[in-house]
Amino acid sequence: MADIDLLGAVNLALARAMQDDKTTIVLGEDVGANGGVFRATDGLQEKFGATRVLDTPLAECAIAGIAVGAATQGFRPIAEIQFAGFIYPVIDQILNHASRLRNRTRGRLSCPMVLRAPYGGGVHAPEHHSESPEALFAHIPGLRVVIPSSPQRAYGLLLAAIRNPDPVVFLEPKRLYHALKEEVSDDGKELALDQPVCLRQGRDLTLVTWGASTTEVLSAADQLETEGISAEVIDVSTLSPLNDDPICASVEKTGRCVVVHEAVRTGGFGAEIVARIADRSLTYLLAPVKRVTGYDTVMPLPRLETHYMPGTQQIVKAAREVMELS
Repeated sequence: MADIDLLGAVNLALARAMQDDKTTIVLGEDVGANGGVFRATDGLQEKFGATRVLDTPLAECAIAGIAVGAATQGFRPIAEIQFAGFIYPVIDQILNHASRLRNRTRGRLSCPMVLRAPYGGGVHAPEHHSESPEALFAHIPGLRVVIPSSPQRAYGLLLAAIRNPDPVVFLEPKRLYHALKEEVSDDGKELALDQPVCLRQGRDLTLVTWGASTTEVLSAADQLETEGISAEVIDVSTLSPLNDDPICASVEKTGRCVVVHEAVRTGGFGAEIVARIADRSLTYLLAPVKRVTGYDTVMPLPRLETHYMPGTQQIVKAAREVMELS
């Protein structure tokens, strides 16, 4: 057991998966000799060889296509896209083939592949490096969308994604790569997919989030506690398929909810969560559900990035408004 950050946990999980299953392969741009642009695959080619850790051309659609083909032939490919901003050519292969393969072949074939990508803002990168496209992938039937929020959860969720028989898009919040360290045991134990988790118990208000926004949400919960407001924090973890049972159970307990994400507001996945709450738990609500999100624009250049992403004080303000409305 060692104290490692989220990036180290991803590397540890990849190495464990490759050690445990010789059909597991890693492919992507610069993942081999250079160990990846963020060094998530550092040392893997040295340990497992160039036939299992493959450097590819700069062609995202080809990377995904190779992964789909390999998955149908008994391999468990893990494809890396360097930045989520470069992921859009991949949608062709993911939507038209990977997500449909089980249904198309009536169960004769499956597609056990993982598509990894660093996503989100917070590292002052140029345009095309800071997108939060999770809602695009969550809209595709037959595809899992998983987002970790800590080193421990990154290790366990990535192992579960790799071992899953169907395709998974695994989005890694890059501003959490080095944000905190936790004790992570390399025991090969996976965490349950499709299961939102309660990061903090509360009685007055439910805060729902995922990925890097958990940092600001937990900070907001701490501040609200000093004001006498007890906030429960739910980390969605798997956006698709969405298990809304824990979310609705929490809302039915507290009667109030704020949903937080850094992706654009219109069509953001928070809207789906609000709709689920309206469908199942409307009569329990003591106030309308609020969303705290990014803006309906491209992530601005580095100096305005912190103004774009939801901050602790925005979340606290929304929580106070919900409390006052009830």
